[in-house]
Amino acid sequence: MVRYLKPGKIIVASHNPGKVMEISDLLNPLGYETLSAKELGLMEPEETGKTFIENAEIKAKSAAENTSIPAIADDSGLCVDLLLGEPGIFSARWAGPKKDFSLAMNKVENALNNKNVDPTGQKAKFVCALSLCWPDGHCENFEGQISGTLSFPPKGKFGFGYDPIFKPLGFDITFGEMDPDKKHSMSHRAEAFNQLVKICISEKK
Repeated sequence: MVRYLKPGKIIVASHNPGKVMEISDLLNPLGYETLSAKELGLMEPEETGKTFIENAEIKAKSAAENTSIPAIADDSGLCVDLLLGEPGIFSARWAGPKKDFSLAMNKVENALNNKNVDPTGQKAKFVCALSLCWPDGHCENFEGQISGTLSFPPKGKFGFGYDPIFKPLGFDITFGEMDPDKKHSMSHRAEAFNQLVKICISEKK
């Protein structure tokens, strides 16, 4: 049975400031006070799932159980067609222990060069799974996607992660070049969030 989220405090179970900001920007106008896992000193659980949803649920469930406050977590990544969906659920790991996404984007480019193709123009998609969990272990899960192509070298000062090399379909600029409000309105994260709002927030009002 679907569970609705009451207004109040909610943990954004992430240590990634970009993700925390995007999710907070979506939740705050709806009457929720967001707190990040990092500011609460929560440890990052080991992501042992085999899908984006499994990993998002691991993070949200851990935060909710350790704080007795509902938590939301995002697991997202870049999936490149010619790389058979990689880096996929390992998108953050491609950035190394220092979470250097310049390194990660370079790895994507090199992997495509090794296939003797032009990295620019290759088909890819961003996937975002959102998991909303309560302290009793109940979770509601949602997933959004947006398709596009890769563009090298990286461009843009906005966004985070792989945004500077991803052009959504129908646009000639990367997410890194796009106005943040525009990106928020159409991204994979926005699609997943809109599903969450429709199911867990809007219906209770």
